[in-house]
Amino acid sequence: MRAVVQRVTEARVTVDGKVVGEIGSGLLVFVGVAKGDDSRKVAYLANKLVGLRIFRDVEGRFECSVEQVGGAVLLVSQFTLYGDCRHGRRPSFDQAATAEEAEEVYEALVEALRVRGVPVMTGRFQRDMVVTSVNDGPVTLLLDGERAF
Repeated sequence: MRAVVQRVTEARVTVDGKVVGEIGSGLLVFVGVAKGDDSRKVAYLANKLVGLRIFRDVEGRFECSVEQVGGAVLLVSQFTLYGDCRHGRRPSFDQAATAEEAEEVYEALVEALRVRGVPVMTGRFQRDMVVTSVNDGPVTLLLDGERAF
């Protein structure tokens, strides 16, 4: 699994002109699922997202997690995170999970975050979405579950 994590003051996802997911302060997370991703990687990413200390404390240091600041997560599926652009001009998505596999893993991640007590909003799987956000910092990180194991 791969995730692009952005600290935001607000973010929203619209589908067909209707807001389907919206948060105030928290994390906007674009997540891609690879072939073979499993519950171990879901647990790793859920724990990492909930515990990631990228919010400022009273002294201005990165010491607080989304949970500690009372923030939320807006989780957006994005298979293009597995686009391989090394050869040619068109990305290859050979490493990305099938839609069926990816949706199952994505939903497991949503549930894993909710079980950990963080409010979670989502986009819509396999839909064209418009994502808007106000980045805070900006703080943007790449989490790659492949490198964690």
